[in-house]
Amino acid sequence: MGKTAYKRLKGSQNFRQRLLLATLSSTPILIDDIRTEETWPGLQKHEVSFLRLLERISDDCAVEINETGTKLKYKPGTVMGGKHIVHDCGVNRSIGYFLEPLLVLGLFGKKPLTIRLKGITNDSKDSSVDTFRSTTLHILKRFGVPSEGLDLKIESRGVPPNGGGEVVLSVPIVQSLMAVNWTDEGMVKRIRGVSFSARVSSQFENSMIHAARGIFNRLLPDVHIFTDHKSGQQAGNSPGYGISLVAETTSGCFISADTAVSYSRAEETTEFADDEKKDLMPPGDIGEQIASVLLGEIEQGGVVDSTHQGLLFLLCALCPSDFSKVRVGKLSQYGIDTLRNIWDFLGLKFDIKPDPNTGTVILRCIGSGMKNLSRKVS
Repeated sequence: MGKTAYKRLKGSQNFRQRLLLATLSSTPILIDDIRTEETWPGLQKHEVSFLRLLERISDDCAVEINETGTKLKYKPGTVMGGKHIVHDCGVNRSIGYFLEPLLVLGLFGKKPLTIRLKGITNDSKDSSVDTFRSTTLHILKRFGVPSEGLDLKIESRGVPPNGGGEVVLSVPIVQSLMAVNWTDEGMVKRIRGVSFSARVSSQFENSMIHAARGIFNRLLPDVHIFTDHKSGQQAGNSPGYGISLVAETTSGCFISADTAVSYSRAEETTEFADDEKKDLMPPGDIGEQIASVLLGEIEQGGVVDSTHQGLLFLLCALCPSDFSKVRVGKLSQYGIDTLRNIWDFLGLKFDIKPDPNTGTVILRCIGSGMKNLSRKVS
């Protein structure tokens, strides 16, 4: 057995994406200087939880963390997938933080993946589970992922600080993805959404819906926002409310925006003195705010919203050695970081051209030819 050659990286930035790309490209990595200058150095709870999740869905994966948590060695294994897997995501970050890498990894597993995730379903930091269900899964279908076996069930809600939510994610396996030519964003034809409340009055939902509709109804008639009031065990462990909206276009694009309001997590209150005020924003203001955010995303143009740019570029990069072309609005920081990580791990460059007529950006690439080698060929 030869000595393992580790790719050396520094710092905590893009942590889960680096691990995702390391796993897909079978690249052992060594990350140094993880928050060495900060008050609380080393890996945070949600990052350790993500590493445990990788161990759970992989075979022969090796994780070594030093005592202070400032140095990590990760040797990827084979993504196995499988059923009846349960993972507690904790309450540091929401389930959305874990869902994006899981969706991509699940496609390249040995068996289809079904996993129950516990924790926070909705907060103001990560994409909500509603957005994954209404928008993210549709993006995967564009790249040839079959609808059959691709599902996200929300069994109970959970908001910060104590979570208590549960979802069940199912991901089918693919032999390879399908390259896309996806540049037509179309015109918005309808707006759908869901507002939820947990351990508070269901009247909060109606206030959010009324405020959001007040903005949208001036622009188009087809607006329908569902309510999802949870009580008892399905309401999780903390009171909160929120709304998730998605605009569907004539060319089959889904543009989304979401937020949730609850009491802040304990460690956040020390850092942000005004968090308490922000967290308990009235439901009417929340409805108006998120409707405006969605209109801003639509105005930017592009076939996905800014929070989905990273996933879009990643899927293009994992396509067969074929030509993909996509249009996005202004490049988000996460999108730019993703392009750098793709170059770093897959050696793949995108051709980026701004379109001055629309203020959008066109990206082209030839896929890396990623194949699911562990899938059994029937």
